[in-house]
Amino acid sequence: MEINAESIKMTNIHEEFFKKYLRVLKLARTPSREEFQKIALVAAVGVLLIGFIGFIIYEIMLVLPH
Repeated sequence: MEINAESIKMTNIHEEFFKKYLRVLKLARTPSREEFQKIALVAAVGVLLIGFIGFIIYEIMLVLPH
């Protein structure tokens, strides 16, 4: 009996998860070209900024005496 109750509980948990998952998928859409370009630009600027900060820290560590 106990195994069956746990099995039903797990099935309900999985059903709820997939219902939420499908709801999100229904809301999702492909971005327009303009939206994609803006997102790509912001991501590229972020990567370059983090890389530049890392490079500056690297150069400072080389200059500082041990």
